[in-house]
Amino acid sequence: MSKVPTSIDTHSVMFITQRPDVIMVEGEGSWLTDNNGKRYLDFLQGWAVNCLGHGNPGMISALNAQAKKLINPSPAFYNEPMIGLSNLLTSNSCFDKVFFANSGAEANEGAIKLARKWGQLHKGGAFEIITFDHSFHGRTLATMSASGKPGWDTLFAPQVPGFPKADLNDLESVKKLVTNNTVAVMLEPVQGEGGVIPADHEFMKSLRKFTKEHNILLIVDEVQAGCGRTGKLFAHQLYDIEPDIMSLGKGIGGGVPLAAVLATDAVACFVPGDQGGTYNGNPLMTAVGMSVIEQLLAPGFLDAVKAKGALLRAELLKLANEFGLEGERGEGLLRALMLGKDVGPKLVELARDRAPEGLLINSPRPNLLRFMPALNIADEEIVQMCNMLRELLKQV
Repeated sequence: MSKVPTSIDTHSVMFITQRPDVIMVEGEGSWLTDNNGKRYLDFLQGWAVNCLGHGNPGMISALNAQAKKLINPSPAFYNEPMIGLSNLLTSNSCFDKVFFANSGAEANEGAIKLARKWGQLHKGGAFEIITFDHSFHGRTLATMSASGKPGWDTLFAPQVPGFPKADLNDLESVKKLVTNNTVAVMLEPVQGEGGVIPADHEFMKSLRKFTKEHNILLIVDEVQAGCGRTGKLFAHQLYDIEPDIMSLGKGIGGGVPLAAVLATDAVACFVPGDQGGTYNGNPLMTAVGMSVIEQLLAPGFLDAVKAKGALLRAELLKLANEFGLEGERGEGLLRALMLGKDVGPKLVELARDRAPEGLLINSPRPNLLRFMPALNIADEEIVQMCNMLRELLKQV
């Protein structure tokens, strides 16, 4: 391990969140190592970003090979990895066209713009997109406005108008919001930041039927739940439905800044000047994305994710039974343990500070913990995490 200073001077880094006084310097698989040599079992993985863990050999090989060839010819030209990843995504989905971006928020912004452009062309200028309470779509002004996160309606007021909020798994609440201005409904198949809340199968089926009948687009935000996280390549495939637009981020790049908007031919109505971005679709990132998707599509990989998700579920239910907790929920390897009381932040702190090895977990709501491990995590590491958590639960 390279020599890293143990003293930390962070005065130049803008303060946007509370960070512990450690510097993460190395990662391998499901483990991170800090500047003091302490190791952490990582069940955050960059908030579901590192879908293949830290230091994935296939990704590193793709990155190195492409860096020697071509990094960015500008988005004014095609490049080979851009075309290759586009074809890989469309041949394994219900979509026909792909626009690459750099973050999930940017992908969602693109999905919103595409839906509004379609509304201008095909629905008399309809522009409203129904979203859901407790949803999370990103941190741009438009995606914050689309999100149903409490308090965000006043944080950078005024909001971008046009995002009425329905209740997840309640079709009637959607129907009540539909007007002549409604162009789309946008939702996460599993609400991540909202507390790992999956959409019901019947709700998703009924919502797709309703939107089709009323010429309303269905947008699925799969930034967190997509790219193998639920045991399917895309989370909407759990429900056997075909949306009109899908956004991807986080896992598609496995740790590098890559995102995408996918759309059917019927909806892909951008014309030159409507959408762009200096780094969008650059060969360095899309080459890594190709490696990621190819690994997710390898024979048996997604079945293994389902099996690991079932193991994590079983281990979390054991903890719930032992400690009288409320239970667990989720899909695949995006899961939550419902604690029944507001001890989540305390458990996160105790887990990180645990010795000799720390544990990295997340509490998006104070009464639950969220788990987003690498999709190729070892079964033994899942059991190890739950044993670590068992120790911590005894303390609180």
